[in-house]
Amino acid sequence: MSWWWLGAVGATRRKLGEHVEAPKTHKSVGIIVGVTGIVGSSVAEILPDTDTPAGPWKLYGIASGPRPSWAADHPVEYIQCDISNSDETAAKLSRLTDVTHIFYVTWTNRETEVENCRVNGAMLRNVLETLIPNAPNLSHVCLQTGSKHYTGPFELSGKIQPPDPPFTEDMPRLNVQNFYYVQEDILFEQMSKKEGITWSVHRPDAIFGFSPVSKMNIICTLCVYATICKHEHKPLKFPGTKTAWNCYYNSSDANLIAEHHIWAAVDPYAKNEPFNIVNGDVFKWKHLWRVLAEQFGVEPVEFEETERPVRLTEMMKDKGPVWDEIVRENGLVPTKLEEIGAWWFADLILSTEGMLSSMNKSKEHGFLGFRNTKKSFVYWTDKIRGYKIVP
Repeated sequence: MSWWWLGAVGATRRKLGEHVEAPKTHKSVGIIVGVTGIVGSSVAEILPDTDTPAGPWKLYGIASGPRPSWAADHPVEYIQCDISNSDETAAKLSRLTDVTHIFYVTWTNRETEVENCRVNGAMLRNVLETLIPNAPNLSHVCLQTGSKHYTGPFELSGKIQPPDPPFTEDMPRLNVQNFYYVQEDILFEQMSKKEGITWSVHRPDAIFGFSPVSKMNIICTLCVYATICKHEHKPLKFPGTKTAWNCYYNSSDANLIAEHHIWAAVDPYAKNEPFNIVNGDVFKWKHLWRVLAEQFGVEPVEFEETERPVRLTEMMKDKGPVWDEIVRENGLVPTKLEEIGAWWFADLILSTEGMLSSMNKSKEHGFLGFRNTKKSFVYWTDKIRGYKIVP
């Protein structure tokens, strides 16, 4: 069985909980920029597996904050670094001369897309300008962007007309400011400075994954919402629109995205290409809503057209003390509601029409990984509960 097929059917060691001995020598050295993020944490778990291609892997993990407790068992050399600071980036990363692969899976959110372009562009440039001249064996850079490549930035949601889906990688850029475009241009510019380095760009849709510190974790956000509904003995109302309730969506499992990064990093047929990465099926929120309610033992409420939708940002604005009480009563990992509830992101997802992306290019180039979205939803919900982020 192929490596990605093993991941798709859940047969990998990491899902069986087997202990993996650390190798004495390494074939490849990866640096995960954004190691505590929703995809970075998956990359950090999958790369050390003994059957991962191009292994055994040695890993560095870069994040802006201190190492969280739930990432303590990731076999990475953890480096806290503000990569928006060029001097700090140079000081802390220039010593990593053995890096062979960069997995760039981080971003930061600013109030305007102009600022997003400036800051996210600078972050990527700082990393590449430090590592490219100092890591002589560097061979590949994976850059993660997303489906906003086709739909435009958040601030223009509903204001511009995207191309007709399904989205394919050969579609032209929109005539708008988009930090994904800035990052791609910086990547191409930096790759031209040194022969022998290849690149890949990865464009997921809404990501289903674990990281409690992610700014765009829809699963964790909905788990927290369902937990509060149960605590207050209230039904689980759908806080979105009729369109979102009924239309088809793509999602991208974080482990699948990690496998996609690794495939592109080591497969010669995947070099110097952008790729969409979604699960390969479609879903409707009306169906997953029942799954969420069942997971937390609350009564689901279907979309009610007669009522004005109440957004989560409005419903949750005064629920901080309620969450503190839930954390205390259930012995959960100490968190604040504003830390783990990305209410703005959930409101955006649950109020917009789904835009479908094609996986044909990835399949034609040899990546055959997939996920069952319903099972993915349950898997990540279980993991969030298993780490006692929610009860």
